[in-house]
Amino acid sequence: MERVGAARDLVLGYVHALNAIDEALRLAVPSLEQLADVLGLARSRRISRSDHIGTYSYTVHGAGCRFVSDDGTEVDVDFEADGSEVFDLWRLRRYGLSLPEPLDATEQDLRSAVRSLQPLLTEVRPGWFSVAG
Repeated sequence: MERVGAARDLVLGYVHALNAIDEALRLAVPSLEQLADVLGLARSRRISRSDHIGTYSYTVHGAGCRFVSDDGTEVDVDFEADGSEVFDLWRLRRYGLSLPEPLDATEQDLRSAVRSLQPLLTEVRPGWFSVAG
């Protein structure tokens, strides 16, 4: 059960990091109404597809963006058409491995952790999750 607890802490850490990124980017780029607006700004060339904002570097990709904090912690997130943030177990695992003290959680432990965090998290489509809200 300890592994699932560690995986649960990892998932909560990811959600916290995502919220911190959202807050930091909104302060740095006042025109952002939601984190997903980064995609539109990059596509319209108002910001670069890859750059540094505040304490984060970012790279826009496909339907999402990868953020890396100054300490190397990586938060990769995709966006739904409505702008909501979604992530899968692979992104959670990458986040865990990028932590200053890496945590290598198994897919099974992460799946159990995500399920234990419902209704905070919602499975929006098989294997993809979003913060309810």
